[in-house]
Amino acid sequence: MISSAVLTLVVAALPAVGTPAGPEVRALWVVRTSITSPDAVARVVDDARAAGINTLIVQVRGRGDAYYRGGHEPRSTSLSEQPEDFDPLAEILARAHRDGIAVHAWLNTHLLANLGELPAQPGHVYNAHPDWIAVPRRVAAELYGVDPADPKYRERIVQASKEDTRELEGLYTSPSHPAVKEHLYRVFLDVVERYDVDGVHFDYVRYPSPDFDFSKSALERFRSAVEPTLRDEERRLLGGLSETRPLIYVELFPQEWERFRRAQITELVERIYTAVKARKPRVLVSAAVFASDEDAFARRFQDWKAWLERGILDVVCPMAYTPDTETWKRQIAIARGFSFGRKVWAGIGAYRQPPESAIEKIALGRRLGVDGFILFSYGDVTRPSERAPAGDYLARVGRAVFQAPGR
Repeated sequence: MISSAVLTLVVAALPAVGTPAGPEVRALWVVRTSITSPDAVARVVDDARAAGINTLIVQVRGRGDAYYRGGHEPRSTSLSEQPEDFDPLAEILARAHRDGIAVHAWLNTHLLANLGELPAQPGHVYNAHPDWIAVPRRVAAELYGVDPADPKYRERIVQASKEDTRELEGLYTSPSHPAVKEHLYRVFLDVVERYDVDGVHFDYVRYPSPDFDFSKSALERFRSAVEPTLRDEERRLLGGLSETRPLIYVELFPQEWERFRRAQITELVERIYTAVKARKPRVLVSAAVFASDEDAFARRFQDWKAWLERGILDVVCPMAYTPDTETWKRQIAIARGFSFGRKVWAGIGAYRQPPESAIEKIALGRRLGVDGFILFSYGDVTRPSERAPAGDYLARVGRAVFQAPGR
């Protein structure tokens, strides 16, 4: 935990305002439901241009599906009423680039499916590769000897997941499974190679919670990582115990288990980052991360500060969605203080606060010297709500802070 005194020193050590390189990024996270027709895409770009937005982070992989053509995953069923040649990513790239607006392809990484709406397409990972699905600890021993091809395997994972949804958005893929890593690598690189995107954006590049992934594949890989560090007698003893206690290694080596899971996420980020830069150096690689660095590191195994320090991420986008300005300041100051020269685009949860609060945070972020801001989300700032009954949230923010003279 970073104390108030340490945080004060971090903030005091930040370079003076005006040091961010390049123009300020003024962005929107655009959820996939906002790009399901040509008219919808046109509205997104028109609204962004009118509000002074210069960057769109567009969700083109939501739940193991594609909002673009010819990829490695099935076309989203949300596009079923559109002609086969409708390509949301190509459409928004063409329209936005004409208006000088950058487009980053946002891909949900390990989040695979909603618990209440399981994929029906045979080619979807959920159906084609059940052995890739992350397993909750509560059913790990029960499923250890079950063939993933048995429908009961998936059914039990879904059932167990529904029993505790406090911090679980849905089903995830196993971050340590080599085939999962290869598949995600191919998906990301396919988008970069075939589309003129300005960036690729990781989301859900983490474990859902410490209760995942306890699949047989993950447990066996962890055992293989631990065994070389053991004495012969220990290997024999634990090998015998593991026949009836498949979680014995994670139970005896909890710190190593945490490091193992953290390494799986970092390895994927590094591999994709390196490949993107080798192909298109100008394409920015960014990630939406938990704004609490402690929660990200300890519970999601998302070590984003290490990614910045190692130079395997161009931009960190803390999802600082809190309406509380002091908490927001603390989270963004930490990201700014530990950015190691990389860019920080501060996330703002518009769906949780009125436009005046978002405007206040943007002014504060400028004093902290961040490189840009992202509002979550386009849909929330353009439809009527309690925070903006007239549906003019984005317009009000744009007039106040994105079109000021001299900026």
